[in-house]
Amino acid sequence: MPYNRRAVLRSSLAASAALTLGAATPAQVLRGRPSAGWGVQTGDATSSSATVWVRSDRPARMLVETSATESFRRTRSWRGPLLGPGTDFTGTAALRGLPAGEQIHYRVTLTDPDDPRRRGEPVLGTFRTAPARRRSGVRFLWSGDIAGQGWGINPDIGGFRAYEEMRRLDPDFFLCSGDTVYADGPLVPSVTLPDGRVWRNITTEEKSKVAETLDEYRGNFRYNLLDANVRRFNAQVPTVVQWDDHEVRNNWYPGQILDDARYTEKDVDVLAGRALRAFGEYFPVSTLRTGGSEGRMHRVVRYGPLLDVFVLEMRSYRNANSPGRQADDTTGILGAEQLAWLKRELARSRAVWKVLAADMPLGLVVPDGAANFEAVAQGDPGAPLGRELQIAELLRFIKHRRITGTVWLTADVHYTSAQHYAPERAAFTDFAPFWEFVSGPLAAGGFPANALDATFGPERVFVRAPERANVSPLESPQYFGEVDIDGGSGELTVRLRAEGGTVLFSKVLQPGRVGQ
Repeated sequence: MPYNRRAVLRSSLAASAALTLGAATPAQVLRGRPSAGWGVQTGDATSSSATVWVRSDRPARMLVETSATESFRRTRSWRGPLLGPGTDFTGTAALRGLPAGEQIHYRVTLTDPDDPRRRGEPVLGTFRTAPARRRSGVRFLWSGDIAGQGWGINPDIGGFRAYEEMRRLDPDFFLCSGDTVYADGPLVPSVTLPDGRVWRNITTEEKSKVAETLDEYRGNFRYNLLDANVRRFNAQVPTVVQWDDHEVRNNWYPGQILDDARYTEKDVDVLAGRALRAFGEYFPVSTLRTGGSEGRMHRVVRYGPLLDVFVLEMRSYRNANSPGRQADDTTGILGAEQLAWLKRELARSRAVWKVLAADMPLGLVVPDGAANFEAVAQGDPGAPLGRELQIAELLRFIKHRRITGTVWLTADVHYTSAQHYAPERAAFTDFAPFWEFVSGPLAAGGFPANALDATFGPERVFVRAPERANVSPLESPQYFGEVDIDGGSGELTVRLRAEGGTVLFSKVLQPGRVGQ
């Protein structure tokens, strides 16, 4: 649907100027009018709702206006919260009763809480609501792993360039599959590459050490918003976002006590609580209340009759990383309560396609040290053990309830690949065939391909990965995936893309099949 991208871009440039002027000044002592220099973003858009986010440079009231046209001749107003230091001056407004399948134009204005006549410059954004009718079709992108392994915003190459490439594709939404920040990955001003070139990073105080305090975690989420590509993308494309480990600390699990000299706070549960609060403050997640750790990450985002996105949380409910050889494991990687929720919601879904958005892959062996494992697979090709038991239960449920159209999308491993799972190749056979597609990183180091675990019979149909660890974005392209669901046929096409516009791999899946 046509709309004026120039207006959104002008708004983003104005926000960039305000960000430059106000970034180093304490919000509570600034004079003048409130400014939204960190841009705007929307999240969890459905056929009738969306959540709008903004950050102010001082205490302010958030006001949102929506319109069917870029001229804003007829508007609907939404009174948002009072933004203050308790939420790091961030806030969200829930928009309800929106028309389905329409381009929504919105502007966010910040006002002085003591004098509403003192208004900041409006910041513009736009997004599409999900279609109410099947024939409209759906197209979205996914990836993850942002500002990791020491590779931050490099001004010499134009920052996070993949965001601008994704914006130009104008998807209905973006599924961000975790590792949205690297709170455990400090940045240094420059890194010399093996070929002698120098990578330069924009650096901040909060990115100079591992995050431990709430303010340090907040600073990690602010860091990505320094990039103009990210802000332009956020103003145009709504997100469905989840987290993984690096929002807190590499390979963390509940109850972990750190043996890491970089941390003065050793209790991971304390760190995770601070990180979750910052995550809820800086992303428009419909099930998290901004400013607190209440709520939950896992949720279903229903995007019209063609698509339900099941956003999984494979971090907060897991058991400890281990060799994964337990013969009985009810906690697994999802936790018993989330698994029950997922089975119930899958059975209720009437969407043609059910995307299982997993922040960790299923059949790829992801080690944690010499003896433990971080994801589901643990390298034993035999019958399910450890966390595999929970996945086997889920796959069995999907088969026996004849739930069609399940596709797994993930990131985490810093390369792109496609795996097909089939019972005739597997040690565990009570499941219907399915596909798992992996993409990323979006702005981080690239890594070699992981080994496959044969328990669920994966076959690697496609892979593109570097040959050595932590290859910089200057040496290896960044990756993101595209999903295109045709409104007429219902066919789902997955394209694995490399930065620069190349489609590396494409697969068309047919609707209505129990397994394929």
